[in-house]
Amino acid sequence: MSEKLANFRMGRGEFVALIAMMFATIAFSLDAMLPALPDIAAELSPELANRAPLILTAFVFGMGVGTFIAGPLSDAFGRRRVIFFSAILYTASAALAYVSWSLEVLLIARVLQGLGASGPRIVAVAIVRDLFSGREMAKIVSLVMLIFTLVPAFAPLMGMVIINVSGWRGIFMAFIVFSTVTVLWMGLRLPETLAVEDRRPLRWKLMFAAVGEMFSNRTVMLSIFVQTLAMAMLFTTLMLVQPIYEQVYNRAESFPYWFGAVAVVAGTSSLLNARLVVQFGMRHMVTSMLGWQVFITALMLIFNLGDLARPYGFGAFVFWQTCLFFQAGLTLGNLNAIAMEPMGHIAGMAASIIGALATVMAAAIASPVGLFFDGTIIPLMVAVLVMAAVGFGLMILMGAESEETQPEAAE
Repeated sequence: MSEKLANFRMGRGEFVALIAMMFATIAFSLDAMLPALPDIAAELSPELANRAPLILTAFVFGMGVGTFIAGPLSDAFGRRRVIFFSAILYTASAALAYVSWSLEVLLIARVLQGLGASGPRIVAVAIVRDLFSGREMAKIVSLVMLIFTLVPAFAPLMGMVIINVSGWRGIFMAFIVFSTVTVLWMGLRLPETLAVEDRRPLRWKLMFAAVGEMFSNRTVMLSIFVQTLAMAMLFTTLMLVQPIYEQVYNRAESFPYWFGAVAVVAGTSSLLNARLVVQFGMRHMVTSMLGWQVFITALMLIFNLGDLARPYGFGAFVFWQTCLFFQAGLTLGNLNAIAMEPMGHIAGMAASIIGALATVMAAAIASPVGLFFDGTIIPLMVAVLVMAAVGFGLMILMGAESEETQPEAAE
């Protein structure tokens, strides 16, 4: 056990559980909303029900903006202050969402809630780094991620139970309870992990300089663009998967169970990636996965494999959904590592900027796609096919540029 953690009289198991709960704030805030979309659409936007999925991307947009500032703020003012402020913002915006009288008000509340949710997620990583290093840190993060992957599997089912008991507004009360429990647990059991003498004042010039350096590196920019597309594919699917289950396949009641099963299977992708990436490399893994996504999505479109009239139509869509979630697990981490590779001297700043840029741009791409939902799977398939094909092309370009610069590096 870390000496610093032992000084806080907190056991490793309790620490891992607390950090996992901070990580889970975002997953719970997204996936628990999925079963509520039809009821929200019926009450707040009956004339344009296809606008309801914007509730998800509004949250993601706020989360992306928060990702940019949460890390630097915690370096300047301490971990606890940022988490406390984030919790206040998160719960206040959840309360606003609870009493929202229009979809527009709900969307504003979700953007603010995303801002608040980014604090625990980003600062939790910094807390782990404050207390652990090297292999011990990697082990803690692995344990946290193992627990974290279970949240998307159960969140929709939890959301459905809450809706059945208290209606869709009850989801936001659950968010308030979740955040309150998390912040009280941290406040009572985990003291500040960043000493005052180790804090660094906000330096906006350094942040803008880091952005400029990243923009001048073609490999970094290409990887950010591909990461944006990979995230946009995931966000678009999250936006439309519940309406598709309900309106296309008439499986609204069983949706949480199917979603949970897919999430459990797709969650194993991170373990598989850890074994394969050492053998094949990050760029090869990403390129192969995007190529596979282009292939399977093209088949779904060309032969209309997801048609409900076919006996295997629903099964084909579930298989496609599983492949897309699996692909995300085999690409997003690798793309982030590719972007970070040349940025080791500004790693902390680069991590915040890369995460923020990719998330915000992905939300901006996914949001309009959801508005084209027409009661079929075609808009989703076309959007994913285009994004996967562009991402695949950019990875080929990245590989070609790498080969051209390799002789120069050797000299």
